[in-house]
Amino acid sequence: MVRIVIPDDAPSVISGTPALERMRSAGEVTVYTTPPASQEDLIERVRGAHTVVSIRAYCKFPEPVLSAVADALRHLAVWGTGTDHVDLEAARRLGIIVSNTPGANADSMAEHTIALLLAVARRIPEVDASVRRGQWVRGMLYQCKGKTLGIIGTGAIGSRVARIAASMGMKVIAWTYHPDQERAARLGLEYVDTLDDLLARADVVSVHLLSTKETRGLLGRMEFSRMKDGAIFINTARGDIVDEAALTDALRSGKLLGAGLDVFTHEPVEKDNPILSLPNVVLSPHTGGTTPEALANGLMMCADNVVAFIESGQVPNRVV
Repeated sequence: MVRIVIPDDAPSVISGTPALERMRSAGEVTVYTTPPASQEDLIERVRGAHTVVSIRAYCKFPEPVLSAVADALRHLAVWGTGTDHVDLEAARRLGIIVSNTPGANADSMAEHTIALLLAVARRIPEVDASVRRGQWVRGMLYQCKGKTLGIIGTGAIGSRVARIAASMGMKVIAWTYHPDQERAARLGLEYVDTLDDLLARADVVSVHLLSTKETRGLLGRMEFSRMKDGAIFINTARGDIVDEAALTDALRSGKLLGAGLDVFTHEPVEKDNPILSLPNVVLSPHTGGTTPEALANGLMMCADNVVAFIESGQVPNRVV
């Protein structure tokens, strides 16, 4: 039978699920429920596998790993949209198919994006803590209706955020590498010509791009300086798209009203990261897509990719 290896189901999400049983219908599946101890350990786990299922982005697949197992490996199936933990150029060169699960957690991520926006705008953590201390300090909050939301990236998640924001009475503008005017008409948003245009016009900026060579470090000191004074910044995409030190300075100086962050440059966040001490930031531990519905959708989409390739040689959601 075809050998399928899941080297990184830790914490475990796929064990005991219908998605795992679907994979077992197509091959012999080995599941590891502890992280690989080293790159060499990862290579030993996946050696001889026809298909590897990547559950956790902490498990990296650089060129040395892919080359070491390329004699047998034909398909690397990623659970999730991001593939920044995989050397895609090496995979292409070695003839290894890479697939992902785009849009599986889009509803969950969009809701989390809006939740972070409202938590920042209405100062929910701050006022909650104040009431619990026995204080009754009332002050001005931030209303989203009538404000302009600038969305960077209009894939599945960005599009859903646009729809929710529009229903709240926000004007939505967007910038992306591949604008789709049909999508703009359907969502009622306006594409702007440049990222600078978006940053200058938006009251709220929300990031929804993949981490790629083009997007890493996209938002730095110059970009934050071009944003409106008192703007809100939301990032539920990937931490390395943003210069975190520049963001911290923009928040500390009062240039930005606040930020809502689900992703960071280094995860878990280091204890001495200065962003943890800022009162105008709402944080969550890269958990925006963690709902039972999103989990089930993504795992089954991943299983479908695995089974389709084994049975037909075709992958529904092919990246490389």
